[in-house]
Amino acid sequence: MSVLERVETDVIFADIALERELAARRLSARDAALATELAYGTLRWQRYLDWILAPHSRRRLESLDPRVRVILRVTAYQIAFLERVPSFAAVNDAVTLAPRTPGVRAFVNAVLRSFARRDPREREPAPPRDPIDALATRCSFPTWLAERWVGRYGREDAEALMRALNERPPLTLRTNTLRITRDALARRLETEEGLAWRPTPLAPEGLVVGPGGAPGEWRAFADGSCAVQDEASMLVARLLAPEPGSTVADVCAAPGTKTTHLAELMGDRGRVLAFDRDPARLTRVREAAARLGITSIDARDGPVEALAPGFCAACDRVLVDAPCSNLGVLRRNPEVKWRRQPSDLLLGSRRQSEILAAAATMVKPGGRLVYATCSLEPEENEAVVRTFLAAHPDFATDPPDTFPLPLDVDGWLRCLPHRHGTDGFAAVRFRRS
Repeated sequence: MSVLERVETDVIFADIALERELAARRLSARDAALATELAYGTLRWQRYLDWILAPHSRRRLESLDPRVRVILRVTAYQIAFLERVPSFAAVNDAVTLAPRTPGVRAFVNAVLRSFARRDPREREPAPPRDPIDALATRCSFPTWLAERWVGRYGREDAEALMRALNERPPLTLRTNTLRITRDALARRLETEEGLAWRPTPLAPEGLVVGPGGAPGEWRAFADGSCAVQDEASMLVARLLAPEPGSTVADVCAAPGTKTTHLAELMGDRGRVLAFDRDPARLTRVREAAARLGITSIDARDGPVEALAPGFCAACDRVLVDAPCSNLGVLRRNPEVKWRRQPSDLLLGSRRQSEILAAAATMVKPGGRLVYATCSLEPEENEAVVRTFLAAHPDFATDPPDTFPLPLDVDGWLRCLPHRHGTDGFAAVRFRRS
């Protein structure tokens, strides 16, 4: 409850709030898993939960105290989506957790008991009249986002995308090929941790594993044999295709997942410049490199605009994993969809254009540059690239001849959750003449 209350009132990210709460409480693995499911599940289905709760409350949910609203949503999620806790027990727990303000506990009890008694044949109230609004409500997404995806992909694909982004994401690992093979890592995780596994179909170093506890507790993670990384994210470094002995830059490097992957693909031979404007986040890059046993990473704090002049035309490869709306990774950050507005996309694209332009100055003639986002939105992808190419005639798109995932006709790599089972990513590669 406290995690969701902080997400709503303090605008903190759910993963950070949950990590802090779990560390403070020291729950068993089973209870930690339930807490995680409740937090993320409630955030994913927040709008849908508000809709099916509304007929059982005399007051509008948005007018309630945040703690009361969170209690109602979490309990409704338990009753509607989970089977571990009986409805009567979930309601009793909710009443116990409710504020002692006069009348509040009675209100919570009345709403949730009414909700728990609803007819299973008529679980949903009447939908909104507007078809897009109705779709967005049932899929638990903001209407503006559902509307743009229906316009771009069609109703069927848009619904599939939204439902895929509401699924629990798999736990995907990247094998540290400097230390172990994927097959050897799989056997080790199966033997030491009892984990089921399967290879990722697109990234040759990836494994999907679980269930089985937290990666930080595994010996194979502690000794640097693997890193946690989604398969789509792995494909970004492979698109850049760094070579051993070359000079490579990752200009938005924190927390270092792609940075360390680049170094591994290079055999840890050469130099990987890692820039980030946040010194605290750059510390995570150094920590990740140390755990994985990587020595080729040169981490420097500061924005790329300030650091790029010192490396003018000095890099064989440059990666711009640009800060963005994160609308492609809502499986992992569901709270983001309730915070974003259409205006954020245009504001973000301006910053992305500045970063890309600065990073381009670091590329040698004949070198390559990859621009990537964990967003599916044109403002943050195609629009940024059009602006960049118009201002930089010495750069042209440079799609590889072969790639694990077929690229679009315009050379873009697009990973779509409902089609590929990955996070949502977009990336494109350029070559400098």
